[in-house]
Amino acid sequence: MTKEEYIKSLIDSLKDVKYIMPDDIPNIDLYMDQVTTFMDKQLKSSKRYTEDKLLTKTMINNYTKNQLLPPPNKKKYTKEHMFLLIFIYYFKNILSINDIQSIFNPLTERYYGGRSEVRLEQIYEEIFRLEKEMTDALTKDMIRKMTKAKESFADVDKQEDRDFLTTFSFISMLCFDVYMRKHMIEKMIDDSLMGESVDKGKSAAKPEEKKEKKKAEEKK
Repeated sequence: MTKEEYIKSLIDSLKDVKYIMPDDIPNIDLYMDQVTTFMDKQLKSSKRYTEDKLLTKTMINNYTKNQLLPPPNKKKYTKEHMFLLIFIYYFKNILSINDIQSIFNPLTERYYGGRSEVRLEQIYEEIFRLEKEMTDALTKDMIRKMTKAKESFADVDKQEDRDFLTTFSFISMLCFDVYMRKHMIEKMIDDSLMGESVDKGKSAAKPEEKKEKKKAEEKK
């Protein structure tokens, strides 16, 4: 198998990424050990190394401490807790804890614990339906990037150099793609799009300005 064929096989394997479906989550409340065991079993295919820990007791306690996750009820975690933990698992690979908190605070305030006619389970189902639909588009985009990377160094004579530069170009394009998406998410968070609305034509206050404003209000 050539390097190009290997990369194509990696791209194709993305279609087999397993998601935790709502029906897979137990309908009973779980203790901490049961939560970590469940998550480890369900998401083991996403591990980079077999010894990696997907979710630990310390992580869960920190999420609660940082208000990403509502406290357990009598040391037990509900199905809603599980939905939030799964979202956190994916978000934390891209965003900082502070940024996740900015997204999760309005999410839990509005939809956790039956506070709205829209339930967290419905949100979870819809988000992962959208993600599944995007898989084909994502794999096609990666194929296009790989083709572009291969074309960019087609005039290099030495095969070894051409293979290396093609792979480096492909990785660079993927990294730039992630960087641009991450940058956009951070801008949306900084512009308060997950909370209060931003007036059109006005630039949103910077995080530092928001902190100073909050301090001033607290002194009143």
